[in-house]
Amino acid sequence: MELLYSSGLRLAEIASLDRADLDLCNGLVDIKKSKGSKQRLVPVGRKVCDAIQAWLKARNLLLKLEQAALFTSQRGQRLSHRAIQQRLAHWAKKQGLDQHVYPHRLRHAFASHLLESLGHANISTTHLDFQHLAEVYDQAHPRARRKR
Repeated sequence: MELLYSSGLRLAEIASLDRADLDLCNGLVDIKKSKGSKQRLVPVGRKVCDAIQAWLKARNLLLKLEQAALFTSQRGQRLSHRAIQQRLAHWAKKQGLDQHVYPHRLRHAFASHLLESLGHANISTTHLDFQHLAEVYDQAHPRARRKR
């Protein structure tokens, strides 16, 4: 959930992540080609890195077999899109949220909060084209570009 919110990644990108896609020392996640976009490096913050490290410790205790997938079920299978959606809805409800929470909603929240931090006073008056925002981010942010 922390990764979904703080990175703006799509559900498919989260579901397809492998452990090898992480560079937690440098706070980077390698995102494979998705929805017409090029492969890219996405910066993530310390909270995400801490959350993923905690998950990996718990995951290693649960699973005795090697599995490339980052997010897995108790049986060691890669989490499906639906399983991720269900877990997010479950935890939102458990936290007392009365709204339906789903992965794309966290993507919208990421983009809105990013725009707020860039100085847009009223997000409701700003037309948000999230695909365009992601492309601009990938082009403009120095850590989003792949090192050559």
